[in-house]
Amino acid sequence: MKNIFSLILFILLTFQSNAQNYQNSNSTILVTGKVLENETKQPLEYATIVLTPKNGKNITGGLTNAKGNFSIEVKKGNYNVSVEFISFKTKKLNNISFINDTHLKTIYLSPDAQALDEVEIIAEKSTVEIHLDKKIYNVGKDMTVKGGTASDVLDNIPSVDVDVEGNVSLRGNDNVRILINGKPSGLVGLNGTEALKQLPADAIQKVEVITSPSARYDAEGTAGILNIILRKGKIKGFNGSLTATAGNPDNFGGSANLNFRSKKLNIFTNTSYSYRNAPGNSNNFTTYFDDFNIKKSSKKEDKLYKRKRNSFNTRFGMEYYLTKKSSITGTVLYNESDGLTNSINASNEFDNLDVLTKTNDRIEKDKGNNKTTEYALNFTQDFKKSGHKLTFDFQYDNTDQNSYAHIADTDLFPANVINNPEKNSTIQSANTYLIQSDYVLPFGKDSQFEFGFKFDLNTLNSDYLVEDFDETTNQYFNNTNFSNTLKFEQNIYAVYSQYGKKINKFSYLLGLRMETTDRKINLIQTNEIDNKNYTEFFPTVNLGFEFNDTESLTLGFNRRLRRPRHWFLNPFETRTSKTYIRKGNISLDPVYTNSLDLGYLKRWNKFTLNSSIYYQHSINNFEFAQKEETRIIDGISTLVIVRSPINLSSQDRYGFEFTANYKPFKWWRLSNSFNFYSYQTKGNYNTINYDANDVSWFTRFNSRVSLPGKIDWQTRVMYRGPRKTAQSNREGMFMLNLAFSKDLFKDKATLSFNVSDLLNTRKRKSIDYTPTTVTTGEFQWRQRQILLNFTYRFNQKKKRSKPQGNYNGGGEEEQFKA
Repeated sequence: MKNIFSLILFILLTFQSNAQNYQNSNSTILVTGKVLENETKQPLEYATIVLTPKNGKNITGGLTNAKGNFSIEVKKGNYNVSVEFISFKTKKLNNISFINDTHLKTIYLSPDAQALDEVEIIAEKSTVEIHLDKKIYNVGKDMTVKGGTASDVLDNIPSVDVDVEGNVSLRGNDNVRILINGKPSGLVGLNGTEALKQLPADAIQKVEVITSPSARYDAEGTAGILNIILRKGKIKGFNGSLTATAGNPDNFGGSANLNFRSKKLNIFTNTSYSYRNAPGNSNNFTTYFDDFNIKKSSKKEDKLYKRKRNSFNTRFGMEYYLTKKSSITGTVLYNESDGLTNSINASNEFDNLDVLTKTNDRIEKDKGNNKTTEYALNFTQDFKKSGHKLTFDFQYDNTDQNSYAHIADTDLFPANVINNPEKNSTIQSANTYLIQSDYVLPFGKDSQFEFGFKFDLNTLNSDYLVEDFDETTNQYFNNTNFSNTLKFEQNIYAVYSQYGKKINKFSYLLGLRMETTDRKINLIQTNEIDNKNYTEFFPTVNLGFEFNDTESLTLGFNRRLRRPRHWFLNPFETRTSKTYIRKGNISLDPVYTNSLDLGYLKRWNKFTLNSSIYYQHSINNFEFAQKEETRIIDGISTLVIVRSPINLSSQDRYGFEFTANYKPFKWWRLSNSFNFYSYQTKGNYNTINYDANDVSWFTRFNSRVSLPGKIDWQTRVMYRGPRKTAQSNREGMFMLNLAFSKDLFKDKATLSFNVSDLLNTRKRKSIDYTPTTVTTGEFQWRQRQILLNFTYRFNQKKKRSKPQGNYNGGGEEEQFKA
C-alpha cells in the first residue's frame, strides 16, 4: 500500500511540474480581474477561474487571492471563462477574445442554495447546520481535538457524552448507532470503543447527530445515530495537508490528507500513524455484610494501568465521473494496531475489625493486535430533474482482533506465596457484507418519494481460552470452566419507503421501514444453541414548520430497536479480578423504543438558540444485574460478585437540551450546550427489585478568543452531573481543556497547543450495591494530556465560512426547509 501511494504521489507531482514547464515555455498574455460576493460585496478568496480555449485544448486557470484578485497567464486566442466557488452559482463568460493583456470587469457570485449541503465548512461564522431530522457539526475549527482521536471529537459534540472508558452515549443513552460515511464500517470494529481511539481526528470532516432518524436509516440505535463523515477533497488540482503531533504522556504521530481532482477523476487518501501511552488507574473498596447487615470483612484494590498503542490507518479512494450525471467511487481502507497493557492490582483484605489479614498482587500483561480491511464501491446516477437520484453501494469488511494475557498472583502477607499463574487469549474474526440501494424521485416542485433496500450480513467467530498452570506437570492446561468458542451470525434484511412534501411553510416526511433479523448463536464447548428470527416494522414521522427565516419548529416520531452485541451475548468471564467479574448473557432479546422529539430553533443577530424536548419509552431494557456466588479461590471459600446484562421490563426516559451560540464581539465567540434527562426503570430479577428513578445532566461551555498577534485561544469546560441506577450511584465529574493556535507562513500552516483535562479531574467515582456488599470506587482511564500539533497545507485554502442562509430541513431530502 505504501509503495502504491508513493508511486501515485510521484506521478501527480511530475504531471504538475511538466504542465507548469510547458505553460512557461510559450508566449503568453495576462488576464486579470476581481471576484466579489454579490450580497456583501466581500472578496471571495480562492475562487477558481477556468479558461477554456474554443478549440478545447490546453485548459488553464488560477485562484483569487485574499482581496479577490486574480492574474492568469494564457496564450492569445478566444476563450470561455468560468468562475467557480463552492456553494456559489458558477458565472460563465463565453467567447471572449484575449489578444493583449486584459482586465475583466468585477465578477459577482451569488450563493447557490442547492449546493449549500455539499460545502465543507471549517468555519468560524457558522459551524452547525440544522436539518429536519439531524444536526451537523463541523469539526475543523475545534483546536481542542487537534492531534486527538474520534473519541475526542465525539466528546466535544453537543448532546454526545464519552465516559472515562470511551463509551459513547447520546442524550445520556449509550445505545447510539455509529456510522462512517452513512454506513456501518470496519473502522468501528469489533470493539467500537477501542476502534474510535485509533481513528485520527484530522481525518474527520463533520459529525451528523441524528436524533430523529427517517426511514432511510437503520432502525438500530434507540438513542439515535452518529454519522462520522471523513474528509474527501473537492478542490481541483493536487492539494493536501500534512500534520505532525507530539505530546505527553507519550503521544507521537503524523497524518497526510492528499487529493488530486481533475474533470473526470478524483483521487484522495487519508493516512496516519500514531503511538500512544495512556496511563490510568483505579481503586475499589468493598465492605462485606452478613444477612443481618453486620460487617464481616472488607477488601481494598488499587490498580495501575499502562497502555501502549501503535496504530496505522490509511484510506485510499478514486472517484471517476462516467458522465456529468453519474460517477463510480471505490475506496480501500486498512487499519492495523497493536498494543500492550500492563496492569497491577494490589489488594488488601481486612477482618471485621479492620485488621489486615491478606495482601495480594495480581499482575496482568495483555498484548493485542487488530487488523481491519474494508472495500467499498458506490455508483451514483443523477437524472435530469434536480434531486432525482439512484445510488448503489457494496461494502465488505474483514476484522481480526486478537489478545493474549498472562496473569500472575502473589500472596505477600501473611506468607510470601506464588499462586498458580494463568493465561487467557481471545481470537476473534468478523466478516460483513453490505449491499444497499436508494432511489429518490421528486414530484413537481415540493414533493419527493424515496425507496430503498439493504442487506447487512455478519459472521463472527470468537475463541476464548483460559489456561491454568499445573505444578505437577509444570505445564498449562485448558480450564474448561471458563474457555469457550462463540460462533455468531446475524443477517439483517431491510426495505423502506418514505414520502415528503412541503406546503408553504410546513414540511412533512413520512416513512416506514421493515427489518428482518436472523440471529444464530452456537457455543461450541457447551453445545448451547440459540437461534432467533423476527420481523419488525419501524414507522417514522418528521414534521417541520418555518415561521420565518430565523425561527422554526420540528416534531419527530420514530420506533427503533437495540440488538444485543456479541460481547453482551458471550457468557465468558473477565479475569482481571478474581472477585469482581463481568460476563454476557446468551438469551438477551432486543430492546424496542418509541421516541418523540420536539425541536425549536431561533436566530437573532448575534445569538442562536437550538433546543429540544424528547421522550422515549423502551421495553426489554438492558440492565447489568449483580449477583453473588461463593467460589473456592486459592483453596479458600470466597464471595464473588458477578455482573451480567438482563432484559428488564421497561424504561421511560425524557429530557430537555439546548445549544446556544453568542458572539458579543468580533474577537470573542461563546457557545454552551446543556442536556437534562431523567429516566424511570421498572423490573424485578431473582427476587431483587430494580425499580429506579434517576435525574442527571451534563453541560459544555466553549469560549474562543482572538488574541493580539493573531493567536486564537479556546477554552472548553465540561461537567457531567451525578447519576443513579438501580445498583449504583455516580458522582459528578468536571473537566477543563485549553488550546492555543497560530497560523504561520501566510496561513499555509497552523501550530496548535492544547491541554486535555488540565486539572486531571476526569475520573469516575461511584458506589455500587448488592444485598450484602457496598463498593466505593474511582476510575481514571487517561491522565492529563498535553499535545503540540503542526499542520501544513499546500495548494489548499484555509476554509472560509459559507454565508448565513436558510437552514436546510430535510436531512438528505434537499427540498424540504425547516
